[in-house]
Amino acid sequence: MALPLLFFAAFFGYPVAAIVTRGLHQGGGWQFGRIGDVLGDAGIRHVLWFTCWQAAASTALTLLAALPGAYVFARLDFPGRRLLRAIVTVPFVLPTVVAGSAFLALLGRDGFTDSLFGVRLDTSVWAILIAHVFFNYAVVVRTVGGLWAQLDPAQEEAARMLGAGRLAAWRRVTLPALGPSVAAAALMVFLFTFTSFGVIQILGGPTYSTLEVEIYRQTAEIFDLPTAAVLTLLQLAAVVAILAVHAWTVRRRESALRLVDPALTAHRPRGAAERTLLGAVLAVIALLILLPLGVLVVRSFDTPGGYGLAFYRALGSTDGGTFSVAPWETVGNSLRFAAVATVIALTVGGLAAAALVRRAGRLVRGFDALLMLPLGTSAVTIGFGFLIALDKPPLDLRDSWLLVPLAQALVGAPFVMRVMLPVLRAVDERLREAAAVLGASPWRVWREVELPLVSRAVAIAAGFAFAVSLGEFGATVFIARPDDPTLPVAVARLLGRAGALNYGQAMALSTVLMLVCAASLLVLESLRTTGSGEL
Repeated sequence: MALPLLFFAAFFGYPVAAIVTRGLHQGGGWQFGRIGDVLGDAGIRHVLWFTCWQAAASTALTLLAALPGAYVFARLDFPGRRLLRAIVTVPFVLPTVVAGSAFLALLGRDGFTDSLFGVRLDTSVWAILIAHVFFNYAVVVRTVGGLWAQLDPAQEEAARMLGAGRLAAWRRVTLPALGPSVAAAALMVFLFTFTSFGVIQILGGPTYSTLEVEIYRQTAEIFDLPTAAVLTLLQLAAVVAILAVHAWTVRRRESALRLVDPALTAHRPRGAAERTLLGAVLAVIALLILLPLGVLVVRSFDTPGGYGLAFYRALGSTDGGTFSVAPWETVGNSLRFAAVATVIALTVGGLAAAALVRRAGRLVRGFDALLMLPLGTSAVTIGFGFLIALDKPPLDLRDSWLLVPLAQALVGAPFVMRVMLPVLRAVDERLREAAAVLGASPWRVWREVELPLVSRAVAIAAGFAFAVSLGEFGATVFIARPDDPTLPVAVARLLGRAGALNYGQAMALSTVLMLVCAASLLVLESLRTTGSGEL
């Protein structure tokens, strides 16, 4: 447990504390009165209100759109189900700037809806809400659907044999069992949309701002660190509360249910109702997920001189003047940084998961929640905290390329931990004890007993860590060096510049990144087995 604690203390706790201290400790004393000043500002209160209500609305819309999909993927067996489940997961691991780019190409100026119907939704709240549903659809399908597939259908059938109707049996048997899982999924969607940054930056324009965007604005544009520090503390408190409720719902789910093999619960669609539901879910996936991604690809080929590869060819040139290196080189940068971040995340997250399996108690549960904090904390704060905190020996890393993979590993490690935990818990403790009794050292027990049993979970965890590292944007935008930008940073910079060439290159780079993420997901899906992780 020592190494994970040291890692999070050095690269999460210290930078965040440095930002807060720099903002609130001025003139030789703490300026806590600044908190009241910030919270009393009408503009900040409006940002808080918008952050909360758009997160609540996004969560409600995501549940409405994705719960039927969770049932279909859990209980219906149809051709292409595994491939489609991988595809609906692609948006979740895509960088938010790519998701924003996809909806900009769909709903923005000269976009799909503008060209066909004369309707533009960019810079409107509807574009933000729809993009959030697109981004989080897989969270509900994976979380609720994973449990739904393992619920024993015999319990609902027994209720029907005792005289209950189909709806009554579902409401009294299945719904209570799914309730904690639905609540956990809703809380995670609320958390991700509460801290939304890239989608709001691209689709919200100057009109809409969340807490995360306001922290970025106060830090990078206005240079008002006291206000940014207060907003960071506010967001941190909200995230801690959300994670505490989420942990409670997960513990409740784990202690209340008996699960069966998902292969025994899926069946071919039966009757008109199930076939209609399957058709409706496929239509939603086509409109909500495939259409934006498809439009993004089409726009990457739509050059002023007709359809072609001009934007892709331009990625190899520095003529646009946006970077000191060719945009195409950002692909290599991203792959290199993501590979290093994956190694760090596997080491930290794997050790943390092993420590959680071997120990119990409130302290361990607190450690579990602590490691999840980077997922909900302002990435802007972490990135800027890296810049101002890690500039003195022994952590003088300000000019080091390692800053980027370290920041990415902070996001990847919680995913590794969540994948590894259930698999490590399933390893029979008697195997470890028998090997130890026969004289094997702890290292040999791990290498020859545990590693073969958890190797597939390690591969899945590595894939998730790699995919989320590829897409990390909020912190990387601060710490990536101008001559070493990552792919999401390059997309955001290209979108921020005028001109058809910059926009086309952004679409081309987004398409490349989408294909890399999709390939990672397809590999993960081929490795996925029952119970391989909590994602």
